[in-house]
Amino acid sequence: MSTATDPIRVLVCDDQALVRTGYVTIFSAQPDMEVVGEAVNGHEAVAASRLLKPDVVVMDIRMPLLDGIQATRQLAGPDVADTAPPKVLVVTTFNVDAHVYDALRAGASGFLLKDAPPAELVNAIRTVAGGEALLAPAVTRHLIGHYAGHLRPAGTARPAREELVRSLTPRELEVLQHLAEGLSNTEIASAMHISSETVKTYVSRILAKLGLRDRVQAVVLAHRTGLAADVT
Repeated sequence: MSTATDPIRVLVCDDQALVRTGYVTIFSAQPDMEVVGEAVNGHEAVAASRLLKPDVVVMDIRMPLLDGIQATRQLAGPDVADTAPPKVLVVTTFNVDAHVYDALRAGASGFLLKDAPPAELVNAIRTVAGGEALLAPAVTRHLIGHYAGHLRPAGTARPAREELVRSLTPRELEVLQHLAEGLSNTEIASAMHISSETVKTYVSRILAKLGLRDRVQAVVLAHRTGLAADVT
């Protein structure tokens, strides 16, 4: 995995050669990114990821042999033994709630539509590589609110995990509530009149206290425990 000074190692997984070529061109042009490999189906994605150790896997959903959801589950799901699995950014043409739901259940850290501009895609990679969750703006609040009652964060469904929420300080609870609203660190910092670095520290503490992998799990848990109202 990369350090703060290393480029973000990216693996591109899509069954369409034209799409892969476009991604490689865009990502390779970024000074802080390195494309370490490509895959044309889920099986190749899993094998390449285990061999090449990317920081972020850009994953299509509909691929032959093994789809992106199953591949994501093998790479970042709750049963994965890797202590530092890659972040998976699912990029698809299908804006279907069930796909997002399945991707998050499988362990994805982000979900973006293929019609997103290149700058948004590049930013998404940086976002998930930095440990933040990212969902396409068109589906974020509606999706999380709609599925909060059904979606269980991978490995965090036990009541004891929800009991741990009570151990958070008032300030940490406030940050968690803002996370559940879909706010970025910068937006939370503005709302709470603190620095982005302080927000980042709070988020790290929250994840550590609750034993969560990333912000997606924190958001879901916040809804499941009633800290955030469902958004319609």
